[in-house]
Formats: sequence, structure tokens, C-alpha cells
Amino acid sequence: MNQYVKNVTSETTDLSRRSFLVGSAATGLVLGYAGVPGIGEALAAAPANFEPSVWYAIAPDGLVTVTCGKADMGQHIASTMAQIVCEELGAKWSDMRVALASNDPKFNDPVLGAQITGGSWSTMMNFEAMSRGGAAGRIALTEGAAAVMAVPASELVVRDSVISHPKSKKQMSFADIVKSGKATKTFTPDELKAITLKTPDQYTMIGVSVPQLDIPSKTNGTAKYGIDVMLPGMAYGAVVTPPVRFGATVKSVDDGAAKKVPGFIKAVTLDDKTGTTSGWVVAVANTYANAKKAAAALKVAYDGGPNAKLSSQSLLDEAKRLQQLDDSGQFFVKDGDPNAAFGTAAKVLEAEYTTNMNIHAPMEPMNATAEFKGDILHIYSGNQFATRSGAIAAGAAGIDPKFVVMHQMWLGGGFGRRLDADMMVPAVQAAKAVGKPVKVIYTRENDMTMDFSRPLTYQKVKAGVDGDGKLVAISHDVVSAWPTARWGIPDFLTPSVDKKGPLDSFTVNGADFFYTVPNHYVRAIKNELAHNATPSGQLRSVAPGWTFWAVESMIDEIAAATDQDPAQFRIALLDGKGKNDGGAQRLRNTLLAAMGLSGYGTKKLPKGEGMGVACVSSQERATASWTACVAHVAVAPSGEVTVKKLTVATDVGTQVHPDNIRAQVEGAALWGLSLAMYEKATLKDGGIEQTNFDSYTPLRMSQMPEVAVAVIANGEKATGVGEPAVTVVAPAIGNAIFNASGARVRALPITAEAVKAGMKA
Repeated sequence: MNQYVKNVTSETTDLSRRSFLVGSAATGLVLGYAGVPGIGEALAAAPANFEPSVWYAIAPDGLVTVTCGKADMGQHIASTMAQIVCEELGAKWSDMRVALASNDPKFNDPVLGAQITGGSWSTMMNFEAMSRGGAAGRIALTEGAAAVMAVPASELVVRDSVISHPKSKKQMSFADIVKSGKATKTFTPDELKAITLKTPDQYTMIGVSVPQLDIPSKTNGTAKYGIDVMLPGMAYGAVVTPPVRFGATVKSVDDGAAKKVPGFIKAVTLDDKTGTTSGWVVAVANTYANAKKAAAALKVAYDGGPNAKLSSQSLLDEAKRLQQLDDSGQFFVKDGDPNAAFGTAAKVLEAEYTTNMNIHAPMEPMNATAEFKGDILHIYSGNQFATRSGAIAAGAAGIDPKFVVMHQMWLGGGFGRRLDADMMVPAVQAAKAVGKPVKVIYTRENDMTMDFSRPLTYQKVKAGVDGDGKLVAISHDVVSAWPTARWGIPDFLTPSVDKKGPLDSFTVNGADFFYTVPNHYVRAIKNELAHNATPSGQLRSVAPGWTFWAVESMIDEIAAATDQDPAQFRIALLDGKGKNDGGAQRLRNTLLAAMGLSGYGTKKLPKGEGMGVACVSSQERATASWTACVAHVAVAPSGEVTVKKLTVATDVGTQVHPDNIRAQVEGAALWGLSLAMYEKATLKDGGIEQTNFDSYTPLRMSQMPEVAVAVIANGEKATGVGEPAVTVVAPAIGNAIFNASGARVRALPITAEAVKAGMKA
């Protein structure tokens, strides 16, 4: 396994362990990082002896192909990486191409040390590395051109894939230089660090909404998703899953009826040593239609296992029990002494906040194709975590991970779902059992009932204010399954501040807010019952999707209890003192921008309507993205809520592609609305009850509100935009409902019944 990052930060990539190669080859100019100690000196002596980690290649025809080590699931991250390279390289955008990386370790993330796409990290963590890659290529090409043209390199100008010498009127295209073989410069780590990158005022590509490179292939059908894979002699697999989400085992399989299905090959009972699946059978046939028929014909007897009687209510009851224990969990934040402050506070508020399970349900159902070629296992699938998924596939096959080749495909939606590799297990074991390639495709029902869902959560928040209405203390307990702990990767866990062992910070991120509160405790409590019964995953925004629901709702409750405007109350708390310096000011600016764009506080609204605010720093403090929302709602006497408008302001630092940023923010805001108002999965008798979109009901087109977006691009380091707006919408809506009706809701999704009950209270 590769080394994983211990603490994710947005700091500059440490390039001291890598050297950068720019060398000529028969296929073109290849650029990349290589993680081999001393490679800089060795490359200088014999560059042809090394295969560097490739970021991009320039072919003899001048086309520049950027290899993207990130999963592209519609967020256009491959084009973004190409755009960053293009800016410093000086290439013409029409010359740029993109390719998706395999699981070769040379494509590992420069910061994370693994191939993982999530956390809104991709642009912020790779911006500098890709920029320096582009700049190094420009320098090498310039020196090569100078040698050919016999002119000083300092007098050359690079623009649109052409290097020209204004004095002599000489010029060479990138293609000419590559074919000349004169681009041979290598860079030591120190030289790479010393390259002066462009300042924002010099950008000609960054900040421009250029055509996305993946759009043509996705519209003409040539882009290949996992579900499109076709291999010679391939069979198909359809999975049969147990009625219990996890923990069931197969007692027996009667395939008598399945054998009557034309093209039926075999029923394979999974023996999954990785613990990713339990109680699964896969029916293999010559077509997917026949595989589905055979799967339906199989008679499988199960032992339901230890979770067969559990329900959402039992998981919630266990969460409440754990929260009441003084020794439960570990501390994520432990500043001051909230308990002492509560004793002297003028007013103390307590509230419980809950969220239900949520399902990813991307449009492309889970799928994977497995093929054994000798000792090598080839996996074709769209995946967000190639490093871990390759290891899961290897474990399912009983082979060393070094013998697994992952072929990355375009993803028809991910949202965190494809960080997991469950779809690879039946494909691998079926292919091994039948001796031919097998493509496994989940039905929608398979995917919903076996999703690695966002966990059910229970939070208890207690707050104290002094006689002046100033917030002096907060204690915040967060009880949930621990999705990151399930991965079994120690470096993705965080040491607790009370030294009680590691905790899953991805369940409490966001609770460590940028408000100045002198006494602040956050306790992360693992709900072992939920952890085992409902194996949870990272759903777009992860913890901030529930922690900010509690934090931003409580901040509003405090403001209301002390007769303060909730927006002004937040502004006062965002004073930037101590560890909050810098972050608090940026967050305050987004709040002011959202207030201004929405007209918050300046409009007299009709009876039954209200505006609510929230501001968040998703994801992690070290990789924060600053986002605020003003929600405008109308509440009917029945409790029915209509969201009329969402106004979102976000500080992105450096914006690479303005149109894409707005699209990401709009999509994230609507996902946040969907989670806030409509989406709910429930557990009964150990199984997920919702099986399709008739019972699991995301936001529909008819329910769309107006969405206004303000993007703050201030030239700071690029932040992430894929997830933050997901987290800010629910509390803004909840706070707006209170202002419209006086009803305070504390459970997601928000229902008319809960609102009406709150109105009567």
C-alpha cells in the first residue's frame, strides 16, 4: 500500500522527494514527477533509463495530452488540470487533450500520496504542481528553441503553442521543437521550486471559461464509462443481495430454475475476505438480460446475522445512550472549560439535531468489469479511490495488489459513492470462477439497498451566553457511524486531543468552526451499532453536511433567544482572533456578499415568508472553502415549505473556470436543498427500505427554486467548490422557516408535519 497523508492541508506540495524531468523521446516530450530518491542526478546522466510519473506529454504533432489522476464524474476536473498546465506552458487551448490515469503509483496525488478524488481537494491540492509542470515545460521548450534558432532564450516569447523571436522574426511551433529533439532540460527539486510562476494579473487562461475538453466526446458518445466496457468473450453478472444491509451469510443456493434460463453459466457465492460485502451471490450469463433473469430465478437461503432486527430507531436510541455516557468518544476540540462557563452563564440553551441516512444514487449504476490475463487482473470501472480499490480487488482475487491494473473510466456520477469498490468484488470473483471476463452491473435496487450511505447522526449541542448576549461556551457531541474508520487506513484518522486514540475527523469536521468562542468542546462518538449495521461512506460534503446543520441552527437559536439579528450575531463572532485569523474574515465577507445580493434585511416580506442565513467553512479547517447562503422560504399554515430562492456566495480564491465554478455551486446548493427537504433512507429489520426513486425521492425539477450565486475570486490559493454549498443550505432553510413561522426544526429532512408542530408549540 502507498503512504497516505496524515493531515490533509493546502500547503505547497513538498517537492524535495521528487524531481521533474523534461526529456525528449520518440513519442514526444514527456513531463512528470518521479518519486525515486536521487533521481535528479541520475536523470541528468541517463534520462532514458527512467520512466517519470507523467503529468502531460507533447506529441510530435504538437498536441498536449494531460493525464488526470483524478476521477472525472462530471465536475470537469480533467479539463481543469489541463487548463492549469496550459496557462504556464503557453499552449493553445485547441491543442490540449485529456486522458485518465491508471492506478500506476506514479500517478499518485502529489500531496495525498494516493489516487483519491474527494473533499473538494483536487484543484486546491494540485494547482501548484500542475502550474510548475506547465512552467517547466515552457522553459525546456524555450531553451530548445533558442538552441535551434541560435538566439538568446531570454528574447523568446511563448504564446499559443508557438515560440517566437520578435527581433529576427523567427519562430517555432511546439511540434517543431519536439521533433528537433532539442528539449532536453532537467530540473532538480530546488530548480523546480525556484521557478517563478505567473501572478494572477498575468493570467490569460486561468479565469477564462474555455470549452471543456470532455464535452465533445460525452455528447457524441465516444467517451467511455464503466458501463460501456466491452471485452471479447465477456460474460455478465447480476448480483443477488440479502435483505439485510450487512452481516448476512448465504446458507444455500438452489440454481435449479436458473439453469433453465438461456445462456446461464454459473451462480457464484461471494467469499469476500475484504469484508466489503456479505451474503452476496452473483448470477453469470451470456447477456445482462439473461444474468438478471437467472438472478431472479435463484433461490437463496440466508442467515440474517447480528443486524437482522435493527431499525433506524434502534440506531438512534443507541446514539442517544452513547451521548449520555461521560466516557464516550474522543475529543476533537477541547478549548477552555464549557462546563464551568455554563455554571456562570446568564442563559444556557440545549438542543438535539438529527439527520437520517441518505443514499448517493448516481445516474450510472455501479459496475465493474474484471478480466484475468495470466497473473494480471485488469479492472475496468470508474472509481474515486484507485489506490484502495485496487487493493480491494486484489483481496477479492487473493493476489498481490501489484498484479492489479485499474483502467479508469469516465464516471456517470460519483458524489463519494465510487470511493468504494464493492462492485469490483463480484466481478473479480465471478471472472475467476468462470474463467472469462465478467461485467457486473447493479440494478438501481442493488445500489440503493447496498449503498455506503451517509450515516444516521445524532448531535447534542449546549450553549451558554453572558449577560451581554455574548456566546461564551459551546459543547457539541456528534454521534454517528465512522465512514473513514471503515476504510482501515490509519493515516486517514486524526489523533484525539484528549489522547484517547484516533478519531474519524470526517465525522466532526465543521464543528471546529471559525467563530470565536472561548470555551468549546467537540466530542466524536462512534455508534458501533450503526457502524456495523449500515456501513457508511463519504457522501458529498461528508460531516459538514450534518455538523453545520447543528452549528448554524444553534447559532440562530442563540441569536433569537438573545434578541439579536442572526446575521449580525455571526459577524460579531467572526472577529478573526487567534487561530481564526484569516479564515473568519473570509467567511464574514461571503456572508456580507450573500446578504447584499439577496437583499437580506432590506425587504419587507409577506406574512408567512422569511429569510434565513448560514455561513460555513467546509470542508476541513486546513482546506476550508468559504461559503454563505441566504434562503428565502414561504411557509403555509399546513406546514408545507416552499423554498423560493437560494442566494449563495463563495470565496474560491483563484477561479480557474468561472462557468464551471458557478455550475458546481448551483449543483451543490440544489443537492443541499434535496437533502434538507426530500431525501430520507430508513432501516427496518436490518435492511434499507427504499429501493428506487419512487420511495427515495430527491429534488424534482418542479421543486427547483431560483438560485443566485456570487463568486469571490481574490487571487488567494484556489479552494474547492464541489461540496461547500451542500452544507450551508439546510441550516439557512431551517433558519428561514423559523423567521417565517416561528417553528424551529431540528431534524433532516424537514417535513411539513414537523414545521406545523413547531408552529403550534
